[in-house]
Amino acid sequence: MPDRTILIAGATDGLGRALSDALARRPTTTLILHGRNQNRLDELAATLADAPASIHTVRADFSELAQVHHLADEIIAFTDHISVLVNNAGIGGGEPDGTDRRLTADGNELRFAVNHLAPFALTQRLLPVLDRGAPARIVNVASIGQAPINFDDPTLAHDYSGMRAYGQSKLAMITTGLTLAQRLDPHRVTVNSLHPATYMPTKMVLDSVGYSIDSLEDGLHSTLRLIEAPELDGVTGQFYDRTRAAKAHADAYDPSIQQQLWDLSIRLTKRPG
Repeated sequence: MPDRTILIAGATDGLGRALSDALARRPTTTLILHGRNQNRLDELAATLADAPASIHTVRADFSELAQVHHLADEIIAFTDHISVLVNNAGIGGGEPDGTDRRLTADGNELRFAVNHLAPFALTQRLLPVLDRGAPARIVNVASIGQAPINFDDPTLAHDYSGMRAYGQSKLAMITTGLTLAQRLDPHRVTVNSLHPATYMPTKMVLDSVGYSIDSLEDGLHSTLRLIEAPELDGVTGQFYDRTRAAKAHADAYDPSIQQQLWDLSIRLTKRPG
């Protein structure tokens, strides 16, 4: 895949950092690396300064939809095409972001906002530049940990737990990914989601769980496969457990739930004005 432009959301830590390091070694590649902390973005760019790829950094806090829309504007002004969008930015079910229920400035539950609404909004805004990068790929870094979406109480005002909120947000990401895959020509843009590995030794996992199971290299291998593997050309609407095709929670395949979630997501991410 020559002359690729790859956008990695959540590039400064954990899996995103590992992806940045690996993909920066590819020649004829432009990497757009997103983070929410400018100092960490600057440090990442400095680390990759001698890599063959061209490095461009962008900053946005995914808990604020206004920043997500501004980020999309910035990316669209920077490039006329994107080959791969990796939706990797996210918050886990516990520390370091806490286990209590928090609402964003937009009134959304924090984990639902960062893990689902932000990548949903960013993806929708970038569809034209993805189409111009065809054949392009959207890779959603989700999880095997999924929980049904409570449409009567999407902010989980009742019976809240960080893990329930996390599971709901990841199922939402997978479900809208399946819906989007049905709406796009797979010869131009594919959409797939994956559980990259279980409890990799990232800051999010170690702060929240306190131990790891799989290695970061396991997750890197699984995600790079969705980004680069030639055998996945034209393959869309799939959920992978690491590298194995798997089934997400049954709700993800229910057409009524797909439509209800799509409508909710569109409404909640609409740009003011």
